[in-house]
Order: sequence, then structure tokens, then C-alpha cells
Amino acid sequence: MLSKDPVAAVRRFNRFYTRRIGALDEAHLGSPYGLADMRVLYEVAQTPDGISPKALAAKAGLDAGYLSRILKRFETEGLMVRAPSRHDGRSVSVWLSSDGIHAYNTMRQVAEGAVAELIAPLTGAQRARLTEAMGQIETLLAAAAGESSAPRDVVLRAHRPGDIGWVVHRHGVLYAREFGWDEKFETLVARIAADFVDNLDPARERCWIAERDGEILGSIFLVRGEAAGQAKLRLLLIEPAARGLGLGKRLVAECVAFARSAGYNEIILWTQSMLIAARAIFADAGFELVESHPDDSLAPGLISETWRLAL
Repeated sequence: MLSKDPVAAVRRFNRFYTRRIGALDEAHLGSPYGLADMRVLYEVAQTPDGISPKALAAKAGLDAGYLSRILKRFETEGLMVRAPSRHDGRSVSVWLSSDGIHAYNTMRQVAEGAVAELIAPLTGAQRARLTEAMGQIETLLAAAAGESSAPRDVVLRAHRPGDIGWVVHRHGVLYAREFGWDEKFETLVARIAADFVDNLDPARERCWIAERDGEILGSIFLVRGEAAGQAKLRLLLIEPAARGLGLGKRLVAECVAFARSAGYNEIILWTQSMLIAARAIFADAGFELVESHPDDSLAPGLISETWRLAL
């Protein structure tokens, strides 16, 4: 019988839940890193432009000295980079290296798989009850501490049923609204998306969906190119409400890190000269414009461009 004493009930739940998710394991989910290590990787991954150790300590809820030891170890292992802050020369920032991004993505996928396995025996109704109960716990305890319980972090995840349709739909809607392109572009996106699903090689191709609070904010794909050792970056899309958050840079960084880990030698992409924001993201990531030509296939007066990044 459950205790009516709220203190005892909370402590009982904590013991049960930490045991089920392995929170006290020295190596969390079979990885070489503990739970605090993974929390640090997670928080740094949310700030691709860098975060100060002081801000990181506050976000992760870790003692500054303990955090410093974790950061030094990550730098030694090549997972993290430290440099003077771009915004304040008196401070430093840390961010994930390409190896760090790969390690974070790998651990995130393992963690998501472990949770999926944990709730797999539950029915749909039971999962809904579980989600609602967890939300109530978070809301009540956050309110008691004077905090907001609303999760605001943007997560990047693999595609699920329904996501490919969303990609096609949102490309069609946004490009018609912003540039006046008709359904020919939506049809092109549908072909690219269908080819991805039909020919997917999970070891060398991937789709990332950016999501916050259950709302999809963007997407990007990496697929094999025609030449040996070549990958293609495709279908980068950021919802208008999510622009200005650095999400485009983060999605491109995920693609580049994955392409390197998959053994590609180069990434190419196709875009249009009038997509100024996207071109700036590609240039900032190290891509170079290698070819351009007039192209009226989607709309009159367009200039198609090919960009390349050597890996």
C-alpha cells in the first residue's frame, strides 16, 4: 500500500525511478559516461555557438569544481573545444567538437531506445496516463520552486511515421507563401523524400527532425551522392517561428558530423541564390560555391547553385 505521507511517497518514487532508469549506475546505459557527464554533453549540444562554464554549471545544476573536471576530461578526449568567448573576451566558451556531436548523438539514440523499451509493454492509454502523470509532477514541483515547467529545449531526433509527410507539406506551404513557388517544388520535395524512404541506408543516411515541446521546427537530410565518397545535404527547412535560434547551423553541424563519422569525403548541396539565410549557414559551415547557372524549372529568373564541403 502506498504511503499517505507525501515525503515518504516522493522518496519511494525516487528510489523506484532512479533504479529503473539506471541513474545511479557508474556507466549510464552502457556508455563510458555517467549521468552527470551525459547531462553536460546534452546542455552543451543545445548551444552550438558555445556556452560559458558558469552558465553551463547553472543549467546542469553542477558544482563548478566538479564541472571543471568533466570539461577537462572531455577536452582531453577530443569531445569538446574551449576558446575565448566570441561575445566577451574576458570569458571562455565551450562547444562540442565533431567527435563530441557524434558521441552525443549516439548516446541520445541509446537513451531514447532505452525509454522506448521501458514503456513498450504499456498500452496507448497507459502511455497517455504515464505522460500526464509525469507532466503533473513536473508542473507541481516547478511551481513550488517558482519555476516554469515548460520544456523549451529543441531536440534533434530521427524521423518517425508522419514526419516525411510533414517535410513535404511544410516545404510546399512555406515556399509558396514566401517565394510564390507552385506545386512543382512540392512534387520535387516529395520525390526526394520518397527516394530517401525507399532506399534508406541507416549507416550512411539520416533524417533529423528538430522538435520543441512536441512541435516540429525544422528538418534536414543527408543521403548518398552519385560519386564514390560523396554525400548530399538535402531539405534543410526551419519554421519561421524558430528562425534566429541558430537551429539551421545546428542541423547542418549534425549533418557534417554524421557524414565524417560515416566515412564520406565530401558533402554537396543544391540551393538557390535568393535563399540568403541558407547560403549564409552553408558558408559559415565551410561550404564553398562551386557552380551556378540560370534555372527556370521551379520559377522564372532563378539561379541554381551547387555548394561543396571537403571532409
